[in-house]
Amino acid sequence: MEECRLLIDGRWVSGSGGTHVTCNPYSGEAVARVLLGSPQQVGEAVEAARAAFRTWKRVPAHRRSEMLLNAAKLVRERSEELARTIAAENGKPIRSARAEVSRAATTFQLAAGEAGRMLGETIPMDLIPGSEGRLGFYFRQPVGVVAAITPFNFPLNLAVHKVAPALAAGNTVVLKPSSQTPLTGSLLGRIVTDAGFPSGAVNVVPCARETVEALVTHPDVAMVSFTGSVAVGRSIRERAGLKRVALELGSNSGNIVSESADLEQAAAACVVGGFTYAGQVCISVQRVFVQRRVMPDFMALFLPKVKALRLGDPQDDKTDVGPLISDEAAARLGVWLREAVDGGAEVLCGGNIDGRMMQPTVLAKVQREMKVVCEEVFAPLVSVVPFDTFAEAIAMVNDSRYGLNAGVFTRDLNEAFTAVRELEVGSVIINDSSAYRADHMPYGGVKSSGLGREAVRFAMEEMTEIKFAAIRLPEA
Repeated sequence: MEECRLLIDGRWVSGSGGTHVTCNPYSGEAVARVLLGSPQQVGEAVEAARAAFRTWKRVPAHRRSEMLLNAAKLVRERSEELARTIAAENGKPIRSARAEVSRAATTFQLAAGEAGRMLGETIPMDLIPGSEGRLGFYFRQPVGVVAAITPFNFPLNLAVHKVAPALAAGNTVVLKPSSQTPLTGSLLGRIVTDAGFPSGAVNVVPCARETVEALVTHPDVAMVSFTGSVAVGRSIRERAGLKRVALELGSNSGNIVSESADLEQAAAACVVGGFTYAGQVCISVQRVFVQRRVMPDFMALFLPKVKALRLGDPQDDKTDVGPLISDEAAARLGVWLREAVDGGAEVLCGGNIDGRMMQPTVLAKVQREMKVVCEEVFAPLVSVVPFDTFAEAIAMVNDSRYGLNAGVFTRDLNEAFTAVRELEVGSVIINDSSAYRADHMPYGGVKSSGLGREAVRFAMEEMTEIKFAAIRLPEA
């Protein structure tokens, strides 16, 4: 069992806020003894970040870019250690963990490229009478200390999606990793340190949930970037006051399969999108709406692919689906599944939960008010619903308090553009599932799915302030 400490101002220190033992979700074995940070240590981390910001914001863009490229290189060099740590901490199958590590290296590389592209523009001041003879322009400058609060499901790449753009823009960071994945956060802290970033630029402070308030409310924190549940996101927004807030929250992603679609492609994409990492992905395929005329053909392709998925040890290269993150998550799913079946839902495959292992499950005959439909299941469970007209399918996807990603499978151009125009989501993915995300695309949701956008360039916009200057020129 490893010991996980805090990184504050370039030093690894023991936490004084108690201890927490993390366990492998698959085996139950202890993974790490975490020395949690106290509210005082959270304050020390913020102070260190604030002090480092005074000099870091003046570091030339080419130096920031160089260090970010160093970090990308180190992630690649340490990829297997990182992947094995992720799989041990959160139960992600090792193939998926390796893919996450590769994405994290790419995210650092993207940030290196964007470090020199914080552009402004000139403003024609003489557009307004009385403002002739003036030169106007604006530029972007970093906001200061960014508090990054990250989830268990992508403990490396989602942390890098906050840390890398913050550093590229000239900000400093206090990272609070998920209580389930502190070792991955610790490894990220070591990588950033080894890449040459100065002491205090990135601080890593695992702490108890009640201690997070000391971070969110600290007067020297300029922005809070959070990925997690709607309830916690709402609480952060209420407590953050006038700070900038970026929230990437949950979803119950809808996917439409039109009668014009390539059904083989749609079935394969919905299996990958619905069951990768046991469905514990914010944009996981949860609701699949299939045009009634092709429902039998789609299900004949979809169900065998679901049944072929292999459950097992996340460290095994052959494993497709690993465990749910906790006993509580498994218990919640058991209640929701029983509620659905009691309400008339039909289990087409799966449905069994053994400890934290849940068989990939497909439901039919569900109702919109069932929790497996209207809430975020965060599990290997997909509900399939028929529709008659494309307009009806659009309305079904929109019948949700969430709006993160939606997938649409169609070979009809009018349907594709109708979906892009009418779906109430942050991203519409045509001919791939809602689970598709590229690390440079603007990512974020509407309604209860959050505020703001991630991906390096767009996160940098969230993490910078526009400063405008007007210069009255001497008369000719």
